[in-house]
Amino acid sequence: MTLDRVHVDGIARLASAIANAVDDSDHGDLATQVWEGFLDPLRDGSRVVVEPVDEKRRRSVAIEDVALADPPFESVHGLDSGTINPTTFKNGLVLDVAQAAMAGVPSDLDLHRARTLVVTVHANDPTVDCETDWIVDDEGYSRRKVLHAPRVDRYAEGVVHALSLYLAEGEHALLQADAVDDLLVLDGPVYPMEVFTWQDGDATLRDLASEATPRKVVENYVRLVERFAERDIPLVGFVKNPASRGIVQTLRKKGVEAPWSDDTALFTRLLERWDDEAGERRTDCLTFTDWFVSRGGTDRTMAAGGDALGVDRELDPTAYEVAFFPIYDPRTDVCYRVESPAVFVRDDETRERLTQQLLHDVAVTRGPPPAVGKADELARVSQGEKAALRRKLEEYLDSDAVRRYDEERWGVM
Repeated sequence: MTLDRVHVDGIARLASAIANAVDDSDHGDLATQVWEGFLDPLRDGSRVVVEPVDEKRRRSVAIEDVALADPPFESVHGLDSGTINPTTFKNGLVLDVAQAAMAGVPSDLDLHRARTLVVTVHANDPTVDCETDWIVDDEGYSRRKVLHAPRVDRYAEGVVHALSLYLAEGEHALLQADAVDDLLVLDGPVYPMEVFTWQDGDATLRDLASEATPRKVVENYVRLVERFAERDIPLVGFVKNPASRGIVQTLRKKGVEAPWSDDTALFTRLLERWDDEAGERRTDCLTFTDWFVSRGGTDRTMAAGGDALGVDRELDPTAYEVAFFPIYDPRTDVCYRVESPAVFVRDDETRERLTQQLLHDVAVTRGPPPAVGKADELARVSQGEKAALRRKLEEYLDSDAVRRYDEERWGVM
């Protein structure tokens, strides 16, 4: 034990001094002012950053009622991709391995068996070319390939991670699209947002964002939207840890002293409800808003005025815009973000069915929808599996992984 009681008490007194300097008692009033005066629509100059799809309402539903109600969709499929995390080897290679899986509720064992695997490799040696075409094995249930990442030097680990993760997910979604009859829920955003952030990086990352490989990653998601729109089957993303800042950053540009770290903190403040007499948070209802269209932050890439990283869009550009609504679960004090391409939420009935389905799932699980949870279990690479894969990679590459002190300290490998 490194902290004894006197140290804990000392830290608590320091926190007390911080608390005296920070008064958030009026943050709720400010959040209400933002809600009432800025979001219908929210503009950045002449550009509309956020606007309601239809009405702008804060809503609530009794948790027990929505959990016991029949879900609007007969079946739901979930999709996720997991990686071993970027690994650097002594021969200069940096690589990550991702596997994507789709799960069904009700279960579909053949679907659960299917996998898409991508190994993305970064090499500083320009003569290295290790990319492969897609290879099919496991009686047709598995597809795998090696992807050669563009050279980016100090960003290599982040790049191989993002390319592996999103290429595996997008390819698997397209391959298994016909298995989805009613609704597909991605574990995370509906677009590869990490790739979109490269446009706001330094010159190296901005140049990378315009190359063919990232464009191919984005193209898979664009085609996925078109495929599902053609079949009239909705597609949503369930973001467990939303970190978008488009609203609060725009508010600050407009002179509003927004005290929230991100948009999620703002919506949490708007949606949490308190019992004033007991001084406690009410936990009987899920609270949420109606849907908004977002064109700020990384969402601007898929806005009608965005360039979609140069990918051709077959539908009207407004169809691809990011629509979202937050769900606040007071039982866990967590605010989630549900996203969908706007083409799926323009219809009133479909929009309400999606809303009720996601509320039902959160009420039942106290977390992500069951289909997402299943997909996460299928795609996740355990610590033991990561260690075994790295040892196997060391053997085949004839090079040891570069070990860091924290890995030794915490027994990561």
